[in-house]
Amino acid sequence: MPDLYLLDRIWYGNSVRQWLIAIATMGAVYVVVAFARRLAMRRLAVLAVRSETRVDDLGVDLIARTRQYFLLGVALYAASRLLVLPENARSALQLVVVAVFLLQAGRWGTGIIGFAVESYLRRNTDGDPGARATVQAVGYAGRFVLWAILLITALAAFGIDVTALITGLGIGGIAIALAVQNILGDLFAALAIVLDRPFVVGDFIIVDSTMGTVEHVGLKTTRIRSLGGEQIIVSNSELLKSRIRNYKRMEQRRVVFTVDVRYDTPPDVLERIPAMIRQIIERQPLTRFDRSHLLTLAESALRFETVYWVLDADFNKYADIQHVVNVELIRRFRDDQIRFGLPSRSVYVQDNQNPAIQ
Repeated sequence: MPDLYLLDRIWYGNSVRQWLIAIATMGAVYVVVAFARRLAMRRLAVLAVRSETRVDDLGVDLIARTRQYFLLGVALYAASRLLVLPENARSALQLVVVAVFLLQAGRWGTGIIGFAVESYLRRNTDGDPGARATVQAVGYAGRFVLWAILLITALAAFGIDVTALITGLGIGGIAIALAVQNILGDLFAALAIVLDRPFVVGDFIIVDSTMGTVEHVGLKTTRIRSLGGEQIIVSNSELLKSRIRNYKRMEQRRVVFTVDVRYDTPPDVLERIPAMIRQIIERQPLTRFDRSHLLTLAESALRFETVYWVLDADFNKYADIQHVVNVELIRRFRDDQIRFGLPSRSVYVQDNQNPAIQ
């Protein structure tokens, strides 16, 4: 009977029995959730090894980021539901639980952002250090925004008026954005380059009068190695405002060249020249003949225009093919006694005293 009487004694608004039940519940809930965490982590780890997808890897990472204080917070919250607590004690307990949940949410959110950044880097950057730096900077910005939101939420939960704080941050953010708008413009342009990928490191591009190979895409500038050997540095925002020609992604090259012959070339010879040019081009590898015509009666020559395709984007291969075509054309013209048209001008002189002399 004395033991029963002791269990019924009231202590801080609850009987000793209720306190013991709450403590036992807290311990049991903690053991259950801790065991469930360990079991889920083992199962997902085995599944992650066998699976090719990375979603299960994210699950393993999130479970590993679940801290002991969060498990204690869950157990404490479950136990508190069995007790009748004073208003101030319940409010303090709720604040502790909210703080624990927000802290754990921050760790989960950081893990998700890190997973997204790493997944994108695996798929899209192709080892480009500039692109990696840009995406990682975006990841840092995402983490900063996440923790800022959690901090404001925590302050609001603790009863602090955050209206003035949010207003001040908004005004300060606008002032900072205006002060560094050029830097922010280049930063967002770098992000657009990384995500949209109009070019990557190693591509040969032409931007207005600038041409060269992309060496580095940074947070503020892109570096291009020109054909002359010097490095050209262009801001990312100015780069995206221009029209960019990316020759690295060209699958085939269209070639147009002209050949001039003399006006005194016989018509039957003129008719044979397109077939001759076609035969020369079709003998070359990686070519597709399009057309060849006597297209222009120029000032001092008859001009044939020829179009063909090189089925490879490599400029050196095009140059090799055009070299062979030119040499063979010179050889064939020499064999057939066809003379190339050269710039010339005929001058007629008339003697007024002797009209027969011109």
